Amino acid sequence: MPGALVFGSGPYGVIFYVAYLGWLLGESLGATVLPRLLYGARKGVRRDRGSFIINVVTLVIAVSADFVFSKRGIALIPPVGYYIGVVLIVFGLVVRQWAIAVLGRFFTLTVKIQSDHTIVEQGPYRLLRYPSYTGLLLTLIGMGLALQTWTGLALNVLVFAVVFGYRIYLEEKALNSALGQRYASYSKRTKRLIPYVF
Repeated sequence: MPGALVFGSGPYGVIFYVAYLGWLLGESLGATVLPRLLYGARKGVRRDRGSFIINVVTLVIAVSADFVFSKRGIALIPPVGYYIGVVLIVFGLVVRQWAIAVLGRFFTLTVKIQSDHTIVEQGPYRLLRYPSYTGLLLTLIGMGLALQTWTGLALNVLVFAVVFGYRIYLEEKALNSALGQRYASYSKRTKRLIPYVF
């Protein structure tokens, strides 16, 4: 099987890196800088338990490994994976940024409960409790596919399941504690990550 399209000649690498750069800019600007500029540093009770650092470190390791697996031609996916992957990277970026924008001042990178915390049920939050994580999962699946590596794809899904499973556990515990029955009712009406499924 020929090598991954990303590392060959032609526009494939350019298209991939534009999508990849869009994701990195979304995380650095859309999820970090812009919310801080718009809403300032949000005060609240922090219940993060190190999940933010764990998430960042494991995602950097997983995505770096994707590139290594792809470059070395380990368990390559057929070229169709590249096309599907690029679309998923972009779609995941859009979903994540939409979710962050709708959540507004209640979006934080760490698990934090604000004094006037409330439940947001507009946009993607009508169906999902964690649509920003859904967007991230789509992007990570897209990365593995676009780099055409089954090993990278499996690693991305495993890392997401473990570290964001822990993060979601912390968030649900904090929100149930702070919002009580309101959050319990909202949880019954919505799914965590996949509409109507999970």
